[in-house]
Amino acid sequence: MADGTSKGPHDTVADRPPAMRRPNAARMSGSSVHAWLASEIGLRIVRGDYPPGTILPNEAKWSETFDVSRSAVREAIKMLMAKSLLASRPKVGSWVEPKDRWNLLDRDVLSWYAASPDREAFLRTVQEFRHIIEPEAAAFAAERHSEAQMGEISQSCRDMGQATSLQERTQADTRFHLAILRASGNDLLVPLGVLIESALHHLFTFVTQEIRDERAQSLHEAIETNIRLRRPRAARNAVHRLLADTDDVIARSGR
Repeated sequence: MADGTSKGPHDTVADRPPAMRRPNAARMSGSSVHAWLASEIGLRIVRGDYPPGTILPNEAKWSETFDVSRSAVREAIKMLMAKSLLASRPKVGSWVEPKDRWNLLDRDVLSWYAASPDREAFLRTVQEFRHIIEPEAAAFAAERHSEAQMGEISQSCRDMGQATSLQERTQADTRFHLAILRASGNDLLVPLGVLIESALHHLFTFVTQEIRDERAQSLHEAIETNIRLRRPRAARNAVHRLLADTDDVIARSGR
């Protein structure tokens, strides 16, 4: 890679990032080190520390800053290139790609996006995705679910109501919605759900922290009931009510 102080065709040079040392260095394997480093750099990119077009520091600088080997840096950069956050060219180095090229369906990128300062924008993005997908998925699930799939939906809903911690509630909530996607019988919806699982988890954690009443549980139970009774129109409408409620929570949080 080129020296971190050289200029390339994509804008200004990146300043060195804040100093940081990898945790538990003696216990981390080589693969753990480069995955940890990719996460550190990826998070800084997604949250805006390195805007699109910024040329990143070179291998030597990253190695010094994070106290890792150059080979770990190279592997971390390769990981970020695979996620379309970075591009690289000999004698120029690595630079941040435009946001519209990032693979936002990648689990890691979604997690970094969720941790970025503009959380409200992230939550709205996830909600828009849900509005597009979930009402029709619930309607299909009402028509097509198997007994086993319905059992998974119902159990997840019960687990939500019986949860004694935020983590338990959020995990059950995520399982509930993913189970509906599986019960829809559409082969394309299942991998979509798996891809955004991390995003849903972040969203549900936020919403559950904001509202601590029984309304959210009753809205989920209405969805479960209508899917179980094979009422596609009612299931669709129940999801619309839940999404509208979540929209209100997000809107209030931004005021």
